Amino acid sequence: MNIVFMGTPDFAIPSLDILVKNNYNIVGVFTATDKPAGRGMKNQEPPIKKYALTKGLKVFQPEKLKSPDFVEELSSLKPDLVVVVAFRMLPEKVWKLPGYGTFNLHGSLLPQYRGAAPINRAIMNGEKETGVTTFFIDEKIDTGNILFYKKIKIGENTTAGELHDEMMFTGADLVLKTVRAVEKNEFKLIRQDEFTELGIELKAAPKISKEDCKIDWNKSTEEIHNHIRGLCPFPGAWTEMNDKEKDEKIHVKLYLTRKFQLEQTLMPGEIHTDHKSYIYVGTNGGAISLLDIQLQGKKRLPVDEFLRGFKDIRKYTFISS
Repeated sequence: MNIVFMGTPDFAIPSLDILVKNNYNIVGVFTATDKPAGRGMKNQEPPIKKYALTKGLKVFQPEKLKSPDFVEELSSLKPDLVVVVAFRMLPEKVWKLPGYGTFNLHGSLLPQYRGAAPINRAIMNGEKETGVTTFFIDEKIDTGNILFYKKIKIGENTTAGELHDEMMFTGADLVLKTVRAVEKNEFKLIRQDEFTELGIELKAAPKISKEDCKIDWNKSTEEIHNHIRGLCPFPGAWTEMNDKEKDEKIHVKLYLTRKFQLEQTLMPGEIHTDHKSYIYVGTNGGAISLLDIQLQGKKRLPVDEFLRGFKDIRKYTFISS
């Protein structure tokens, strides 16, 4: 088969790599355009482009997916199958072009967590299990017929970053399995409507906004712990510390926490510390232990290093709302 691969971030690299290593005929790799980044704002190549060039693959970086030039460029490659991993939404004339169809790898067990942030949302909602799914693209977002899926357990302290990395390689294996099955026509499609017809409540995974990242200390220990680890390391959960004496606020990001049971009762947002090795923060009905902290404009630090440089934490409390 002539296979076209579409993807952009690091997440997509193992999926392309496994196809290359299994000697599939990758006739083209489509990715995003180079974008300015870093202190010097120099143009940076997308991760998938860097990988593809090391393998001698043809790379295409269309600006507009609906432009006639892009469709003509894709058609000239005579693709039998298009594989999509972390790319943009494709217009119908693109995903309908290859004879075998166009399938996508999604970071959830569809139809749950359709949308842009399935990894974050699953952890933020306290799920114990998620997975990866391959499905044929149709006219809506993440609604096409399912080809295959693989379940993944979520540990009590698993972060979004850790789950992302596990999914990246589990997803690559699923991509290879899907390509092999499509090539041999050995698969049975599952309609996503079958799940909704059973009355299963669907949870969405919309893009994460800044307001979504704000910590509400009035929530339970479990909810706050899930919220923080579901946004670690990116984009990061944030809150504000208020100087009780001066009424001055400091913006803070929190990355790693553990649920903790204190003998004493803390008010939501109230801080308890030995000023050396631990910080406990009150929640609704409990407390959490902070492991990593980052003040605005500063480096992310483990709690003991943070306390060595921030002597006056006793004057502060985390703002509850």
